[in-house]
Amino acid sequence: QVQLVESGGGLVQAGGSLRLSCVPSGRIFSIIDMGWYRQAPGIERELVAAITGGGNTAYTDSVKGRFTISRDNAKNMVDLQMNSLKPEDTAVYYCRIHTLHMTFWGQGTQVTVSS
Repeated sequence: QVQLVESGGGLVQAGGSLRLSCVPSGRIFSIIDMGWYRQAPGIERELVAAITGGGNTAYTDSVKGRFTISRDNAKNMVDLQMNSLKPEDTAVYYCRIHTLHMTFWGQGTQVTVSS
């Protein structure tokens, strides 16, 4: 079973930056899209950003202009560059890869933004 390994989370002051990375432990085929979700305590998991194989991107309104999603098709990697971080960005961030046959989720990485 392929697993998604996330890295790059941590503690940062408001206005700072972090870069999250997601790397599969094995090869994944028939990828439709890749994305990052987040979940704060007491709040439902929400989509932060997504990217298709063709490079089309989508962002939730609260991160537009601050976050950038990118992918490496050869390595099935997906990154999330987060700039101008705000305390309300604090959450556990999850990587997700959606294929024709199944959906893979990472274990989550904590992002904490202090004011």
